[in-house]
Amino acid sequence: IRAEGTPSLADFRHALRDVARSCIHGVDRNPMAVELTKVALWIETVDPGLPLGFFDAQIRCGDSLLGVFDLKVLEDGIPDAAYKPLTGDDKDVAKHYAQKNKREKGEKDLIAKGFGFNRARDLMRDFEALRAMPEDTVEQIEAKSARLRALTARDASAWQLETACDFYVSAFLLPKSKGGPHSGPDGMPRRGAETVPTSGTVWEWLRSVQPFGLLLGAAIDAARTARAFHWPLEFPDVMQHGGFDVVVGNPPWERVKLQEQEFFAARSPEIANASNKAAREGLIKKLAAAPEGSAQRALSDAFTAAKREAEAISEFVRVAGEDGGRFALTGRGDVNTYALFAELFTGLTRDHAGVILPTGIATDSTTAPFFAHLVREKRLASLVDFENRERLFPSVYYRVKFCLLTLGRNVAEGRFAFFLTDPRQLAEPERNFRLSLDQIAAINPNSHTSPVFRSRVDADLTAKIYGNVPVLIDEGKGTAGNPWGVRFATMLHMANDSHLFRTAAQLTEVGFAHASVNWENGPERFVPLYEAKMIHQFDHRWAGYDAAGENSADASGAEKSDPAWEPRPRYWVPDSVVTSSLDALGWHRNWLMGWRDIANVVNERTMIACIFPRGAVGHSEPLFFLDQEAPLWSAFCANMNSMILDFVARQKVG
Repeated sequence: IRAEGTPSLADFRHALRDVARSCIHGVDRNPMAVELTKVALWIETVDPGLPLGFFDAQIRCGDSLLGVFDLKVLEDGIPDAAYKPLTGDDKDVAKHYAQKNKREKGEKDLIAKGFGFNRARDLMRDFEALRAMPEDTVEQIEAKSARLRALTARDASAWQLETACDFYVSAFLLPKSKGGPHSGPDGMPRRGAETVPTSGTVWEWLRSVQPFGLLLGAAIDAARTARAFHWPLEFPDVMQHGGFDVVVGNPPWERVKLQEQEFFAARSPEIANASNKAAREGLIKKLAAAPEGSAQRALSDAFTAAKREAEAISEFVRVAGEDGGRFALTGRGDVNTYALFAELFTGLTRDHAGVILPTGIATDSTTAPFFAHLVREKRLASLVDFENRERLFPSVYYRVKFCLLTLGRNVAEGRFAFFLTDPRQLAEPERNFRLSLDQIAAINPNSHTSPVFRSRVDADLTAKIYGNVPVLIDEGKGTAGNPWGVRFATMLHMANDSHLFRTAAQLTEVGFAHASVNWENGPERFVPLYEAKMIHQFDHRWAGYDAAGENSADASGAEKSDPAWEPRPRYWVPDSVVTSSLDALGWHRNWLMGWRDIANVVNERTMIACIFPRGAVGHSEPLFFLDQEAPLWSAFCANMNSMILDFVARQKVG
């Protein structure tokens, strides 16, 4: 633009330097990564005759996921979840702070009177002026650096807001333990000498009321150690204008929960390589019992501190949206940072975002609310799914599926592609297809997750089927959305209920005799336990186990030709357990109907349903019950095994 369409190399260098110093922002919790980024930008944008660009205000160090994202949460106060007792906490002390916080929220009008956030708007103007300062000489660079230091200095009013944010975050991070020089005789915190901030601490601080000195220092230290990053204070001019134009990233895919094996991998290989979890826990307890001052005790303390910090961050990201939580859509289940980053990117950009994530962001139940939000708000521009079989990411396991998720604004149709193994396949039209928001809602109205299709033909055919035929149960329509009156249940969990299971050898040993498919001893009876692998479509005699109960094998033609033959199960279960389970379901017939709950996209058939004799049933074979007459049960079973339903089910098994 500056060169009116014919730029020289010098024009390009000038423009590249200005773009980098004005447009590019970045955050990383690793200080070395931040410094390397600045060096890389300097190398990329060197302009002969001009000093290196000033990036200190744009490339920042901090934890993007931990900190205040909207200053309004300070006004609402600290969530009660911050005072949940964690590893190493005293329950009575945690309860003390939780009650104090709740009491202060009830007295908010009195405590919080007289503070406001006008300084935040001033800070935005200050940072806009900072970014506009020239950088053409070394002296100008030094002046800009000095101005940044002044804006964030301890005596600046911006520091007041930052400390209030630190109070908010440190309430989650700081330990709630008894003792200390200012505690009472019982070890409990004394009034006015508490060392964990509560909502009143934040509100009084914003009215310029000094808190207890130890509390102030502990809160700031905890937030700095965890590298809490407060977005409206780090990039005030950008955030108050609605966010960034574009956000891009390949964030870490890590569980928030501390992984014991990873923690001890370099510190104690013996613990990391323990034979199982129980053995590992035994060794960790042994560390905690070591004498004070020993290396083992120091390692135990480090582990406890790391575990507590991970738990605190987990509680922080799980705070509900109505309580001021930052991750209302993804802070659930076994939280993974990739999902949190996806929600962060959505809130950071006012226009577009592109992020590399596991495909589970669109297909997993825990992230379904987030994906539904993207669809509902017309933010989903494209979702391109890759399998890592060709090692696009060499250090990632080859079976992992990841996607390129692109967000936009007011998107009528999202673009999709699945099961790609090479970026060049993006150009193949048969692999790419579009789905409208209405089509996605019709295909997955309950889970609100993304349908997964291998080709445009599969997508078009599935969308057409759903355009003509409703889903079995539409949960949004109440009882009217379940015209078959179908309900689902499982009877026995193969692990949790295994204490009820008996083998043929065990039953023989205690005097039971084999009677047809059952085992009997007087009035006592044990009945077969059906597992999913024993049934197939319209066939409850598909497979059984050998006499030792070790190996399963498909039934032979000779066995099938005998109408009296029944497959041998691996286990038998007391008939009384089966009767009580079925009585609770209101079922009194001598047959059941269920389906195999385990399937793979490469299997010949995906949906396998069957009617089979009354007996015990493992959880891998869920049961369904209809509020219909028996002939409609037959029709329902036929429907479940139909080719059309099988085709659709295959698209659903992501």
